[in-house]
Amino acid sequence: MKQSERYSAILGRFATEMPDAATELNYDNPYQLLVAVILSAQCTDKRVNMVTPPLFEAYPTPQALAEALPDDVFDYIKSVSYPNNKTKALIGMAKKLVADFGGKVPSDIDDLMSLPGVGRKTANVILSVVYDRPAMAVDTHVFRVAERLGLTTNSRTPFATEQKLTKNIPEEQIPRAHHWLILHGRYVCTARNPKCEGCFLRDLCRYRENEVKKESRKAQGKKTEK
Repeated sequence: MKQSERYSAILGRFATEMPDAATELNYDNPYQLLVAVILSAQCTDKRVNMVTPPLFEAYPTPQALAEALPDDVFDYIKSVSYPNNKTKALIGMAKKLVADFGGKVPSDIDDLMSLPGVGRKTANVILSVVYDRPAMAVDTHVFRVAERLGLTTNSRTPFATEQKLTKNIPEEQIPRAHHWLILHGRYVCTARNPKCEGCFLRDLCRYRENEVKKESRKAQGKKTEK
């Protein structure tokens, strides 16, 4: 199968099977999403969604968060991973957001990445979800799933994966494709014990093809031993 054919087939299957894919983080505005994405680093969306309602009630605007005391913010987010670092990042982000951008979440990737706690992945999530830009946020799920499906080959870095995906996925599909790959990795193509048997992409998956070949070689070896 040619690479262009693989992309077309896989994207078409995703569009049919997951037409309403979207972020699982709860938010009401760009500021809230930015806070939630920063908190979600190496933490589950489920845990973040438990933490953010009281946090947003206490600090409904960037201005309010910018004036918050670290100990108070820490108390709200202490159940997420790395709460000390994230407390510092959230307050620093809010202060810079207010000082440099008038409290508005910017729509430029360099401006976003100038905010404390915001790396390329987080910036791309904001661009994709908030501004519907053709930005591909590559987390561990996207990195793994893209490689297993054969959308990338031997990508060494998340940025290399991002470049490959954005080059081959139509611009209008990139924001949705980001969620397709994340959700597929989260619930089906898991890091350990992927659920291949029930996967709607199993006939298109390079990982599955290789596993079938391995099983075939093992079976052939057992026959030879007999």
